[in-house]
Amino acid sequence: MYYTYMLRCEDNSIYTGIAQDINKRMKEHFYKDKKCAKYTASHQAKKLEVVWETENRILASKLEYRLKTLKKYEKEKLILDNKLLEKYFNEKIDVNQYKPIKIDLKF
Repeated sequence: MYYTYMLRCEDNSIYTGIAQDINKRMKEHFYKDKKCAKYTASHQAKKLEVVWETENRILASKLEYRLKTLKKYEKEKLILDNKLLEKYFNEKIDVNQYKPIKIDLKF
């Protein structure tokens, strides 16, 4: 499984990424591990906002790319309502291949 996620930073910005091991990746972001993203190295991670699960890296990367094209206010709406994924991307990607999930971070 692969995961596409949106992470809120202390400055209220939103970082979007993908991971195969979501708990490991969040630990890297939150603790600024040497493998964290350049962005979260300079913008302290605050909260994991939303996660979508999919079967492979290609699908996760497609969703990540599309999420990064959204404006900030659209990302904020999507965080509040996962059903907007279909509204924003239905004609561009098969949104049925992405399952929103809850993650209990373990670190």
